[in-house]
Amino acid sequence: MSDLKIGWAEVSIVPEKKAKLAGQFFERISEYVETPITVTAMAIESNDNQFIICSCDLVSVSINLFEAVKTKVAEQNREIDINSIVVAATHTHASILYDYEDTDAATSLDILKRYLPEDKEYIEKVEDDDILEPKEALVFLADRISACIVEAWENRKKAYFSNQFGRAAVGHCRRVVYDDGTAKMWGDTNTANFESLEAASDSGIELIYTFDESKRLTGIVANIACPSQVVEHRSYISSDYWGKVRILLREKFGEELKVLGLCSPAGDQCPRDMIRWVNPETPIDDPNIKRDNYIVRKADPSMFDIEGTWKIGKRIANEIIDVYDNAVQELQDKAELKHEKLILDLPVRRVSITEYNNAKKELEAYIKEKQGKFDFNDKAKLYIFAGTMARYEYQQTNDIHQIEVHIAKLGDVAFATNPFELFLDYGNQIRARSKASQTFLIQLANGDNGYLPTKRAEQGSHYSAYVSSGITGHQGGEILVRKTVQKINEMWG
Repeated sequence: MSDLKIGWAEVSIVPEKKAKLAGQFFERISEYVETPITVTAMAIESNDNQFIICSCDLVSVSINLFEAVKTKVAEQNREIDINSIVVAATHTHASILYDYEDTDAATSLDILKRYLPEDKEYIEKVEDDDILEPKEALVFLADRISACIVEAWENRKKAYFSNQFGRAAVGHCRRVVYDDGTAKMWGDTNTANFESLEAASDSGIELIYTFDESKRLTGIVANIACPSQVVEHRSYISSDYWGKVRILLREKFGEELKVLGLCSPAGDQCPRDMIRWVNPETPIDDPNIKRDNYIVRKADPSMFDIEGTWKIGKRIANEIIDVYDNAVQELQDKAELKHEKLILDLPVRRVSITEYNNAKKELEAYIKEKQGKFDFNDKAKLYIFAGTMARYEYQQTNDIHQIEVHIAKLGDVAFATNPFELFLDYGNQIRARSKASQTFLIQLANGDNGYLPTKRAEQGSHYSAYVSSGITGHQGGEILVRKTVQKINEMWG
């Protein structure tokens, strides 16, 4: 008889009101729902051990949201070990903005407002009383996510699973390197100074198919090294390409199928081919995307628009459907389940006094010269300077930043989490050294500590590699890799 139990649940997180959207410097209010945003949870139990993975169509899962979820789960069901819960984001940039607090450090916006003189003020671009406010959104999301976790746990039944592997072209490196060693996210490659993309891409898809006692397919887990941010600049609610994957897989396997989309380390990845660049169908409010020497390419559809989400969704769904035939031939109903939560101390990435003084000088000069009110455009332009100053203040009393990491073993499958937009190279290092036959890596889980760039990226600089882009640097990345590999391999003896 099987000792393995698996439960699934899916809950909508589409708000009844319009909402502010997260994921860009510029402000956006949702105009409509393009595809529903949801929370999906899979609860696993074997020999009294438990592990629960929850995937949310959000840009990130902050510490305060995660703590609120755990509190509510504990109130609703005392059987659940809240230390066995992983809550991760698909990193869609077309989802709800909620009240967000991950550290006690000042933000770049805090610094900017502090330095504004009395005759200048920062204003919101959009004012609308009939929207879901961030504090209200936090409570709404905590209620829905916790309810989904509890429902998945209570739905657990004897089950089979089959872990498989697929491949589809989804992610591409988005950091462009030039001949002077500098790098730029979304950099223009159509220039004689373009040298290379900073990192590789990963087309692999780690897959798990789950089945009930009658061997009917109940759910699919897919781990892909690409954030779901095709329509990241648009002003509607969208689950991006994951929403299309769900639609297409349910057309094939039935409407009750659950799909758990997990983002593998992809801090330097995106859905766009930086070499075969295709412009947005309509203009977007992002100066980094504009191309003065644009050439029409025979390539993918625009990966800034809905057609792009369908293209990626079809690639993923077609591969999952194709691999399904292998899955049904390799069903398992017994698997050793181990789980361990680690607390890691990582060094805070520091700035020098010279860097601080230069940043302060640039910020003060900009504020002095700027005429009129300040808005999101100014916040974006001053991000590097205000962020550098904020880090300088924070590092005076904080040397170490703690993160939560989960390592689990299910049969010969490993799971490992991290709370970063982790650059691909780190994920590749973990997978290559893992003793597991298959390793699922889940980023932006149980917290959001920003980007974690490589040493090469730090040297190249620009957004995602600035000190203001994340709490730790490549020294922290090396510790994360080493500790993750060590714990995985200990579970494999």
